[in-house]
Amino acid sequence: MTEFLETDGGRLAYEVTGAGPLIVLAHGMGDNRGAFRELGALLAAAGYRVAAVDQRGHGESGTGWASYTRTDAAADLLAVIRHLGGPAVLVGHSFAGGAATVAAAEEPALVSAVVEISPFTRAQKIAFGALLSDARYRKGMSLLLGTGLLRSVGLWKRYLDHAYPGARPEGYAAHVAAVEADLRRPGRMAVVSRMGTSAPTDAGARLGDIRCPALIVEGTLDPDWTDPAAEGEGIVASMPAGLGRLVMIDGTGHYPHVQAPAEVADAVLTFLKETSHA
Repeated sequence: MTEFLETDGGRLAYEVTGAGPLIVLAHGMGDNRGAFRELGALLAAAGYRVAAVDQRGHGESGTGWASYTRTDAAADLLAVIRHLGGPAVLVGHSFAGGAATVAAAEEPALVSAVVEISPFTRAQKIAFGALLSDARYRKGMSLLLGTGLLRSVGLWKRYLDHAYPGARPEGYAAHVAAVEADLRRPGRMAVVSRMGTSAPTDAGARLGDIRCPALIVEGTLDPDWTDPAAEGEGIVASMPAGLGRLVMIDGTGHYPHVQAPAEVADAVLTFLKETSHA
C-alpha cells in the first residue's frame, strides 16, 4: 500500500512491508520503487521492516522540487527514516548509492549501515580509450549521454536493455512498462536529465566521513564502468579503513538487485549478520 510523506520540498511516496529492524530501499534515476520488489520481499521474509521509496520526481512521488542532487535525495531518505522511527540500514542503487553515503555522513545516528548497489558515488571521468576498445562501455555511455541530452524515453529503454545483460528477470517487461509510463508523464524526463547531469562530487566528498559499516555491490557486467570491480574497490578505499567491503555479482549488469535478487539478498543478509544488524 502506498503511503505519502509531505516534506518542505514536496511529497514522497513509499511502501512498507514486514516487521523488525528498519531497512530503507532507494532506487536509481529513471526507475521506481518496483525495482526492489523481489529484494524487498526477501529482506522482509528474513525479519526486517522494509520501506521502498520513490525518489523525488519518480514513481508516485511529486515533481517540482527545487533541485535533484544526491544531497537532496539524502535529505529525503533521512526524512523517511525519521518518520518511520529509525535508525535504518540504507540501501541505495546507482544515483541513490551516493545519496546513502551523504545521509550516513550527515546523520550517523539515523543510518546504522549502508548498502550501495552499482553506486555513482565518486566523480566520474569518461574513459576515452575504452570508448574505442570496450563495446559494452561505449554503447552504455552513448545511450546514457543521449538520454540526458535528448530527454528521450526511447533511449532510456534501450539503455535498460543494455544494462540487463543475459536473460531478462521475471517481471522485467512489466517493470519497464511501468517505468516508461512514469517517464512519459510531463516533466519526468527533465528530472532524469537533471539527475544525470548532477555530478556525484557531493557524495564522493563525504566517503571519508561515514562511521557505519558499508557494503558495495557491483555487477561484473555493468556497462557504466570499464572495470566495475575497480570502481567498487575505489569507493571502499575512500572510506575509513575497515568499514567497507565489496561483493561482485557474477553475470549481472547495472541492476544486480533485479537480475539476481536472491544473491544480493544473501550478500546483504550476510553483511548485516556480520555487522551485528541481524
